[in-house]
Parts: sequence; C-alpha cells; structure tokens
Amino acid sequence: MEFRDVVRARRMVRAYDPDRPVPREVVDRALRHAIRAPSAGFSQGWDFVVLAREEERGRFWSASTGEVARERMDSWLRGVSRAPCLVVCLSDKQAYLDRYAEPDKGLTDRSEEHWPVPYWDVDTGMAALLMLLTAVDEGLGGLFFGVPADRQEATLDALEAPPDRRIVGVVAMGYAAPDRPSPSLRRGRRPVGEVAHEGRFGTPWTG
Repeated sequence: MEFRDVVRARRMVRAYDPDRPVPREVVDRALRHAIRAPSAGFSQGWDFVVLAREEERGRFWSASTGEVARERMDSWLRGVSRAPCLVVCLSDKQAYLDRYAEPDKGLTDRSEEHWPVPYWDVDTGMAALLMLLTAVDEGLGGLFFGVPADRQEATLDALEAPPDRRIVGVVAMGYAAPDRPSPSLRRGRRPVGEVAHEGRFGTPWTG
C-alpha cells in the first residue's frame, strides 16, 4: 500500500474479531517501526509491553478499568476489550533528563524546567503512531487510547513495570469487526486552509 493510502485509510477502530489473532511477525514489524520514531537527543525513553495472551489482556483490563467500568461494560469497552493484541506504550522521563545531563547537552541539573513540553511523552506518542500506521498497512485495524490517571499506578503494577514510567497510551491491534462510526466524526475534519498558516498566524496556507 502506498504511504498516502495508509494515512488516508487510518481510523480509530473500536471493535475487533477476537478469534483472529494478530500474527506475531506483524506485531514484531510494528515494534521495529516504532523504534524508528524520532526522539530528542536520541534518548529513546520508551518501553512497549505487548499483551497478546488472553490472561495478560485480562490482567490489564482489570487494572485499567476498575470494577464499576467492567460491570457497566459499555459498547466502547465491549468492542475494544476484544482486541487480540494490546501494546502499552510507556515513557521514561529519567532517560531524557540523564541524556541531557551528558557533556554534549550540558543540562547537568536535570531540571524539567528546561523542557517546554514533555518530549518523553511526545516521542512515545510518535512511536505509537508508527504502530497504528503499520497495522493499517498490514490490513488490520488499530486504536490508540489512554489509561485514566487514577488507574495508572494499578496498571503499572499489573504490568510489573517500574513505577517511574508513565502510560502514554495503548495501541490496540486486530482485525476489525463491524462497528458504527464514532459520533465525534460528525464534527468534520478541519481543512488545511483553516489549520495551516503561512508566514504568520492568521494567514491561511493556500497550497
């Protein structure tokens, strides 16, 4: 598939066929693409926890959703929880602070104040996008979703991940099942001429 077709075909898939596992080689390809994402100072402060077994995914959902959400089991959770593969994307802030304390960067105080945005989260998000695009290229559906703030600690514990990591989001992958489009799509996509500015803010890009 041409790259432009992959980009145009990408959408958030919220329902999956639980009986069709994602081939291991596809997961491996997605991970190998993810580590090609840019990272500040080549810090590469990311980790990816792959949950491809039912028991592993069950442990994740128990920790990340809580009992009330599981009992309610709305259409979103019902569809996404059937995804046969989840990749939990973790960022490692300390890897960036340590990298930028090295001689070629010189920020030896390791202060977060030097960072206008948390690039450890930004870079991990870009790696996740490469996984989503890989899923589309392989004929699969993908979804990026977050773990609630009040469930982060429990989820990290369930994954046996270091407590200093942050869950930036989770990539679900699998073969899409019939689903209704998200009602949010009614908002429409903002056109390039509205979001892109040429030379200065307020001068629309005309192409």
